[in-house]
Amino acid sequence: MPADDSILMMQKALQLLEESVKAAIRHKDGPSARSGQPVLERFSAPLGEVDATRWLSAQSLFPKLFWMNREKSEWIAGIGESDRIEISETGPNDRSFLVLDEAMQRKNPQARYIGGFCFNNLQKQNRLWSAFSPGLFILPLVSVEYRDGQASISCSLWLKPGDDRQKALEQLLLTLSELSAGDTPEAAPIPEMTRVDYCPDKAQWIENCETILRNFDEGKLDKVILARQTELSFAGKVPAIRFLLDYPFPENTAYRFYFEPVEGHAFVSFTPERLYRRDGDMLETEALAGTVTKEALKADDIAASELLLNSEKDIREHRFVKDTIYQELQPVCSHIDMQEEVGVLQLNRLAHLLARCKARLLPEFSNDSTVLRQLHPTPAVGGVPREKAMSLILSIEPFCRGWYAAPVGWLSHDAAEFAVGIRSALVNDDKVYLYSGAGLVRGSNPESEWEEVDQKIGDILAITQQTS
Repeated sequence: MPADDSILMMQKALQLLEESVKAAIRHKDGPSARSGQPVLERFSAPLGEVDATRWLSAQSLFPKLFWMNREKSEWIAGIGESDRIEISETGPNDRSFLVLDEAMQRKNPQARYIGGFCFNNLQKQNRLWSAFSPGLFILPLVSVEYRDGQASISCSLWLKPGDDRQKALEQLLLTLSELSAGDTPEAAPIPEMTRVDYCPDKAQWIENCETILRNFDEGKLDKVILARQTELSFAGKVPAIRFLLDYPFPENTAYRFYFEPVEGHAFVSFTPERLYRRDGDMLETEALAGTVTKEALKADDIAASELLLNSEKDIREHRFVKDTIYQELQPVCSHIDMQEEVGVLQLNRLAHLLARCKARLLPEFSNDSTVLRQLHPTPAVGGVPREKAMSLILSIEPFCRGWYAAPVGWLSHDAAEFAVGIRSALVNDDKVYLYSGAGLVRGSNPESEWEEVDQKIGDILAITQQTS
């Protein structure tokens, strides 16, 4: 659709929303929270074809949020905040998952919250992650969504007991009147990169890898994911939205997650890895592990698949993930269908071994806190055994993972979808921190694993280079 037509369509949709809110203001006896329970009022208008990332870029209201599934069949772009669920205390991740689930029981079943967790809430979050609580989920004030083949724009008003409905509606109407239909100038380009630093540096990385390999030799561990933080410095503030606008491989089989709670501080992930999708008691998850770098090997998709499927090291690494997921699901599921034949997920620069899994949750476990507890962290981002690997990661990595490799996504009362926040970046004003890791098993080569991390951050690094 031509840009002018798209803007005109958005203007008409916003006008319809404003008219709906005006009608609600006139209807003074509308729903309220007098009963002691919060009330959700939603107003929607249909849309045709729309570029959600461009629309998001044109807005000045924060937070800014974006989610797209791997199949590109469902997405949501949100601005502002109607309601939030925030977990600020440190402690075991299991506790954070339970707090989220308890909070969702008090929310409207139709409300869909977008957000994420930190990787390990036993690790104190440092200043880089100050805008990101250990758990934070937002119900957007205004959202553009695509579901079931239909795009729409909606606004949500979450009224708590004691809130003045008329005043809240009037404020919502004012906000809608100030929104852009997408006709404002595009975000500035990313400024020139001035410096690159690594944490750990290569010498420390090799030393850390050798420490882990000794643990394998002593029989203490089977697999550990070691991560690296790559710090990019720029000549000025980095407009975080450019990472969404300029993602260079739109056909890549990857989730897109963007979370900017305050201006200038954003977490973005282009991750190939699904943690799970839940629809009622039906669960979909997967084992994704083992990597081949197509660029380094000058391999096409067919050659990359052959290399992976014949690699003893990668098959062994993948088996740890597959077996662990199956074992973790057994206590909470009545039926588990794990794909026996391992396939290959093809990306632009990389390929990974993949096995899909479908399961039915037992009635008493049909909730997200159970699934999050059982599946996070998968062996693809933590290790085997889980607790020993997490403890070693905490002691050996010289930086805070924050939301990297943690569950990120959306949830409502009856459904949820979470990805694993890898292949990610944290934008903090004039700094961008890239995060990725490599799976170490017996026989891993530290030099090769360092190069694998370079390949995994390649897509995000390309964004900074093409716009400078």
